Amino acid sequence: MKLFIHRKDLRTEDLAAFDYLRETGEPVLHLLILDSFLLKKGREQEHSGVNFLRHVSRLRKLYDKAGRRLHLAYGEPEEVLSHLLKSFEGGESEIDEVVVHRDFTPYARERDRKLKKAAQDRGAAFTPLLDTLMVDPEAFAEFTGKDGYYKIFAPFHKKWLDYLAQAPNEPSSTSLKDLQAAEVDPDWPKRFDPPFDLDDYEPADEWEDKLKPFLEDGIAEYGDKRDYYPELPASGVNPHVNAGAVSIRELYARAIRRDGSDEWVRQLAFRDFYLYLAIYDEDYFAYEKKYDLSALTDEHYERWAKGETGIPVIDAAMRELNETGLMPNRLRILCAMFLTKNLQCPFTLGENYFRRKLLDYDNVQNRGNWLWCASLGANSAPYFRVVNPVTQSEKYDPNGEHIRQWLPELKNEDAKTVHKPRKDAIVDLKASRAAAIETYKSIVNGN
Repeated sequence: MKLFIHRKDLRTEDLAAFDYLRETGEPVLHLLILDSFLLKKGREQEHSGVNFLRHVSRLRKLYDKAGRRLHLAYGEPEEVLSHLLKSFEGGESEIDEVVVHRDFTPYARERDRKLKKAAQDRGAAFTPLLDTLMVDPEAFAEFTGKDGYYKIFAPFHKKWLDYLAQAPNEPSSTSLKDLQAAEVDPDWPKRFDPPFDLDDYEPADEWEDKLKPFLEDGIAEYGDKRDYYPELPASGVNPHVNAGAVSIRELYARAIRRDGSDEWVRQLAFRDFYLYLAIYDEDYFAYEKKYDLSALTDEHYERWAKGETGIPVIDAAMRELNETGLMPNRLRILCAMFLTKNLQCPFTLGENYFRRKLLDYDNVQNRGNWLWCASLGANSAPYFRVVNPVTQSEKYDPNGEHIRQWLPELKNEDAKTVHKPRKDAIVDLKASRAAAIETYKSIVNGN
């Protein structure tokens, strides 16, 4: 019998693991482990945790609809696996192979090291498969012929497109119903029960209901209007993508059939690029240790997090995030750069805050964006890049619609004054920009 463990792949079709398991022809036991580490400190009540658990509820519903059983357990993954392997050991339904999809964060790598050991200790193989990228990293490296890895997105993007033109990565037609079901029912001790009721989480919306209208009405304008956040809302599929409810292959296949899709497809390439860096850049998750950030401070962090900085566009964006878990991409850049540069706070504070609050949180993507804004890492903004949130707000939301929506106290301000810093703003934008340039020049140059 084979064991498949769901992680960031909460769907029942178009999974690399399902293709692999179908080929074996053996019965499969399906398990989802609610990792106690990833859900600690009340994460199940934060936007990112709620999004994940709503997709878990949706996945359970999909299994039920297919007449299949999805087993759920809460705890440390290696302990859950050890218990399951032991419970079937020596019997007719002994598990001889554990199949998962690869993940590339430091925690995920250590978790999988422990899972591999737990499997091998019980005589089972451990098979991690690639599912989250459009390109296979090893095959892509061979295709490029490059000595080392791409550190800048533009040349990576060009080669990414060339590679996919020669080696298409099509969605798979294999689904849950194509796999042989394992007719067993594990006995789970109460210690593996979740400390919360999954029935409290309404199943997530369907990603197709958001993607279809975007492809029909929005994708052609995306390149020109994506930064004008009140005018062209995002596709809305990111929360589903980052929970693995839809594959990147499916998004790519649907997008390239549409005219004017180049800029949106470019964003899919950017997603691959950050995963690529997470694999090859040994400092990707350690730049805060590589650079001396001791000159930075958390003095204004709480005001930033609460949306009380006195800079309207920042405060509106943060209040929207806190209430809904949503934040347009342009505003993510403004808020991240404002925190790291104008307020001179360590990027890790903002990174960790977004980890809890973003509905579409993804560790690798979130870190890549924060590194860029903080001018740290292989692919980042130069240290002297400090965007002005007021001029950006005036450009991309000229009538102040977003500000008025989230800062009702400014609803009667005219279009010229609604963007301006309030009298109680915590920093002067001009002075804080100059100070940030000097500080980050020293950080980046190691002075």
